[in-house]
Amino acid sequence: MIDSPRDVRPGEEVDLARLQPWLASQGFKGEVVVEQFPRGHSNLTYLVRVGDRELVLRRPPFGSKVKGAHDMSREVRILSRISPLYPQAPRVVAACEDVSVLGGPFYLMEPIRGVILRGASLRIEMPASRVRALCEAFIDQLAALHAIDWRAAGIEGHPEGYVRRQVDGWTRRWHDARTDDIPEVDAIAAWLDLRVPKVSGATLLHNDFKYDNLVLDPADPARIVGVLDWEMATVGDPLMDLGTALGYWIEAGDDEALKSFAFGPTFAPGSLKRAELAALYGDRTGRDVSGMLFYYCFALFKTAVVAQQIYARYKQGLTKDERFASFLFGVQLLAQQAVRAAESSRL
Repeated sequence: MIDSPRDVRPGEEVDLARLQPWLASQGFKGEVVVEQFPRGHSNLTYLVRVGDRELVLRRPPFGSKVKGAHDMSREVRILSRISPLYPQAPRVVAACEDVSVLGGPFYLMEPIRGVILRGASLRIEMPASRVRALCEAFIDQLAALHAIDWRAAGIEGHPEGYVRRQVDGWTRRWHDARTDDIPEVDAIAAWLDLRVPKVSGATLLHNDFKYDNLVLDPADPARIVGVLDWEMATVGDPLMDLGTALGYWIEAGDDEALKSFAFGPTFAPGSLKRAELAALYGDRTGRDVSGMLFYYCFALFKTAVVAQQIYARYKQGLTKDERFASFLFGVQLLAQQAVRAAESSRL
């Protein structure tokens, strides 16, 4: 589907009286109209029309207290450094750290036009051969991202011990955001803690690489023209990024309930399976992917914790978005899938 903005959700309004003068100070003059892209689960994304110019505005969610999350300045720095090297990255045109304008930092970027695949259904005409081509492009794009010389781009990173820090950090976040007892989350956290692998190199990571963060060419949906949502980008073990992608990748044989939470039509006819994606990445990059089970299970655990954090905000009344009411069920499903994979030793 081509993403269309809608009316802004209650409680997530943008103060036009403050935004308009700031936009004028940046050279964007004219009547300001703001709509919201409704599908995101983390940072809030709006379409801002200023005269005949369209821009995309991103800001942190209201009421978020997750330390280190939603760092707009960091996202802007990374995008500004990689967009000249990686054409699929959005181009930042302005940024504001003055929280008195909109109650939080934000930035503006050029929109990327195209199709975004969301949910379990394909919703566009694509034969199985083109679906397979998209799967191959998916891995090719991830490999291209990992080939960027992050040091030459001026991106700072501390990849040493990255995987261990991630396991420990997300385990802490689980305990901080816990609202209900879910034994499978604790079980997979303990399983991961005992199996942290050695770091297999260091690359730039997107950290949320999945279908609904990709913009596809409407004339050829197997061609990726944009990669969105860089808020978690960092430098670390590239297999963690591949694991994240596999964690979102639901197969035709997976649990039916899990399919209902799919972020994209990854089990449409012609789709590659998780093991095939991993093997293709290994072929494209020359990296050893024999230990991907750990990375896949970690990705499921991490996504479960992210869902728990969002659910906790909803339960505390910090967001009124009713989509989040069911997220506790998603936490349970993801943790159960991770435990099944760990017990079966299969992706």
